[in-house]
Amino acid sequence: MTSALADADDRAQRDGGTPPRPLTGPSFGSYEPDDVTWLLQDLADAALEADTADRERAIQLEGANYAESLPVEYVPTEAYEELYRDALGRSADRIAEAVGIVTDLVLRDRPHAVLVSLARAGTPVGILMRRWAAEQRGVRLQHYTASIVRGVGIDETALRWLAAHHDPAQVVFVDGWTGKGAITRELTDALDRFAATDGVRFGDELAVLADPAGCTPLHGTRDDYLVPSACLNSTVSGLVSRTVFNRSWTPEGTLHGAKQYRELAGRDHSRSFVATIAARFAAVRSRVDAAVAADGGPTARAVDWRGMRTVEAIGAEYGIEDLHLVKPGVGETTRVLLRRVPWQVLVRDPDDVDIAHVVALARERGVPVVTRPDLSYSCVGLIHPLGSRVTGSAATTTGADA
Repeated sequence: MTSALADADDRAQRDGGTPPRPLTGPSFGSYEPDDVTWLLQDLADAALEADTADRERAIQLEGANYAESLPVEYVPTEAYEELYRDALGRSADRIAEAVGIVTDLVLRDRPHAVLVSLARAGTPVGILMRRWAAEQRGVRLQHYTASIVRGVGIDETALRWLAAHHDPAQVVFVDGWTGKGAITRELTDALDRFAATDGVRFGDELAVLADPAGCTPLHGTRDDYLVPSACLNSTVSGLVSRTVFNRSWTPEGTLHGAKQYRELAGRDHSRSFVATIAARFAAVRSRVDAAVAADGGPTARAVDWRGMRTVEAIGAEYGIEDLHLVKPGVGETTRVLLRRVPWQVLVRDPDDVDIAHVVALARERGVPVVTRPDLSYSCVGLIHPLGSRVTGSAATTTGADA
């Protein structure tokens, strides 16, 4: 046992616990064991699901963290799954190209990178990046998934496990896309705190497929387009729930947790999503090579936080003081409709095929869809502000297409 690993185990023992035991399939999740190691604990026996309206009241009015409970898992209709399949068929090449570009950018600086995806949206992306590195570049990368929670930070127990087993300088954090950049800032702040308390420095650059927020140089594109895995929840993420940080179930010194929904195995698209994108790698390799060769470097990929400026403008226009209630981009808007209490959905073009599932979900839930051709994102989801007066003429639903 290395001294670092021994120190980590000693710390766990002093905290009154045992060293964390990472999880792999098939005992946890529906991915192959080599695809991902989950730095989570299995909360299969925890009663965590709560009514959406009750969760929203607890989050907005009672100060609860959204990760203390779980939303009831959305089971898609057949019509909605057909939208997902259509989106996947249309965008497979585009996603494969973005995977190749962001992976090659990572490998350029860290040829022995350790991928740590942010559960759960980052997990399929990390698996795809690992596949690209192996199949197209002959490089075998290790891949983990860890939890990050807004207002809490990244799981420090997971960070200690990673520091004990890998060179922190080689760790690259992975997510699916950026919204306004809140998780990017959360990651930076959490890693700064960890460096101060534990004396270990992890790099805070986040690798994503799509970065419409303009908050990370490691991206496949800055276009706000649909990453089809955003359409679904656990059934495209290894049948695993979103992560849980709740001291009743995740005491100090233990990993954040998650549940798996084995009962949804018959509707699981997790492996087929990865296989569909990976099957296009060879076809897009020349485009990836050209894009990376033509990369303009730090200047071309400079961070400008354009997403946060957009969110601040929308918040001011709609009288929303809590900007956490403004969720820009197709991925974040989808999450609003699947997990929160949506108020309105703003769309740049309601006929854009990339947001067909957003319009379908909004209509299914009776949420107004407001056309805003001036949007810099393809769509923006607004969570209903509870317990506060919303001001501003734009807060009406005039012109909405319900």
